[in-house]
Amino acid sequence: MSHTPHELAEEFPDKVQVMSTLKQDDAHFARLFDEYHEINRAVHRAETNVEPVEELAEVDMRKKRAALKDEIWAILSKH
Repeated sequence: MSHTPHELAEEFPDKVQVMSTLKQDDAHFARLFDEYHEINRAVHRAETNVEPVEELAEVDMRKKRAALKDEIWAILSKH
């Protein structure tokens, strides 16, 4: 099994405890967190050709991942 890059704990190591608390207390954050991890893993599978996709689809997935990460950071930066 390979390491999936861009995991949120890796991206925001100083916010791991905040993320854990928010996942339990904030349904919106929990949904964003789960959605981010789902798309991040899909991007990783596409990049490693485990589940290849069209180039434009991969670009769209990366854009969605970036938008989710920005939204998650906006929430985390307030805590």
